[in-house]
Amino acid sequence: MVILVVIAVIVVLVILYLIGTYNSLVNLRNKVRDQWSQIDVVLKNRNDLIPNIVETVKGYAKHEKETLNEVIEARSKMASASTKEDEMKASGAVTEALGKLFALAESYPDLKANQNFIELQNSLNEIEEKIRFARQFYNDTVLTYQNKIEMFPSNIVASMFGFKPEAFFEATEEERKNVSVKF
Repeated sequence: MVILVVIAVIVVLVILYLIGTYNSLVNLRNKVRDQWSQIDVVLKNRNDLIPNIVETVKGYAKHEKETLNEVIEARSKMASASTKEDEMKASGAVTEALGKLFALAESYPDLKANQNFIELQNSLNEIEEKIRFARQFYNDTVLTYQNKIEMFPSNIVASMFGFKPEAFFEATEEERKNVSVKF
């Protein structure tokens, strides 16, 4: 009789552990998804701002079509990205293209002094800062989730229920390089 009670208690504890661990994994997976959607929101804000910046620069730098086209092309790739990995890569290309665009603006004193351009540049700087914070928070959330699905004994529950690793938002090779602009 005592053995049956002990077995029943052990079974109940195991079931409670499984339920708690499963719920914890679901919670973490949902946090990762939520943080990714926060990055999406900020990246969309940046994408919406790019046409205004390009149009402002076009008025001053008519013969700098290559840089302007690069920005437009990078923005298009960002808008059409269908996976997290594609979006991460496209985001790096947008960052690089915008860096070149602002470096180009240094060659046009009238453009640098244009109030509209200054406001757009400040808005973009604010958005870039938000992107950095959102990426950092996303990566922190992914780290917590990855630890949970890889560490014993929660890794057993994670594998039983098919929890998969998530990708970290990492800088691309282009983002790691210094931007070089040649005139």
